[in-house]
Amino acid sequence: MPHQLPVKTLAGLLLGFAIQMFPHAASAASFDCERADLAADEKVICDTRSLNDADVKMATTFDILTSLLPMGTRGTLQEEQSAWLKKRQACNGDAECIRASYAERLKQFEESYKGLSRPL
Repeated sequence: MPHQLPVKTLAGLLLGFAIQMFPHAASAASFDCERADLAADEKVICDTRSLNDADVKMATTFDILTSLLPMGTRGTLQEEQSAWLKKRQACNGDAECIRASYAERLKQFEESYKGLSRPL
């Protein structure tokens, strides 16, 4: 039986790889924090390092997961992401609500990753 890495270890390796490949993503939110028309949730994310980091992790994980999915299922993931974004935006400026939203979405990504078919 081949040795398999635990999901969290593999996800950590993928994230580390993505940060090295896309270093600009490691230092800023997935959107432009300099825009004048930032929504309340975006302002809090830009002003709170831990939320900014969660946003980068979420965006990077989304990109990685999207690239691993077959073409026919990527649309579903994108629709789920749009629905999640609306949920996050409904938090307005509530940092704890935003934090919980990111934790929930990252958990969903982890479950999606576990369900992927992988070669031996």
